[in-house]
Amino acid sequence: MARPQSPDYDKRRAAIVDCAARLFAARGFRGASMTDLAKECGTSKSLVYHYFPAKDDVLYAVMTSHLDDLVAAAAAATREGGADEKFAALTREFMRLYVGAGDRHKVLLNELDNLPPARRAEVVARQRRIIAAVEALIAELKPGAPALPIAMLFFGMINWTHTWFRPDGGISADALADMAVKLIRSGLQAS
Repeated sequence: MARPQSPDYDKRRAAIVDCAARLFAARGFRGASMTDLAKECGTSKSLVYHYFPAKDDVLYAVMTSHLDDLVAAAAAATREGGADEKFAALTREFMRLYVGAGDRHKVLLNELDNLPPARRAEVVARQRRIIAAVEALIAELKPGAPALPIAMLFFGMINWTHTWFRPDGGISADALADMAVKLIRSGLQAS
């Protein structure tokens, strides 16, 4: 008979993912061991292995947890309103997630090649869903515009804010998102 799952299973698993995001962002995936992860979490290595059979399973969980939040934010932001409102809402939500999940975002951007091919393909498919949502909004904002290159320029603006943005700095995440929206809108109007 199988052992019943702990009532706090999901909470403990999520805590390991949080620790892994911090550790992998600081040291890189290859620079951190499962022993390091257990120390970072203040737990035993065997407990980490209880939740994740392999180190790349932890990496995959870090990436997909962030991507799932981004996919959900894109879906929620684009449900209602005109293209302008949707684009602004989506950009604000992305910036809030980037600010609140800087470690996960850094891991997603820097560690993709450390996943096995099948898992890497799953992550890339989720990334493409996010890109497609932005591309569709660009096409709504300016029919006939080269939507994919503009969407990629948009991500080029916002994807790296985790490297320099400080929540306690002189500008909020929402204000920064609004600046990105204005830049894209201005560029679309000028083209």
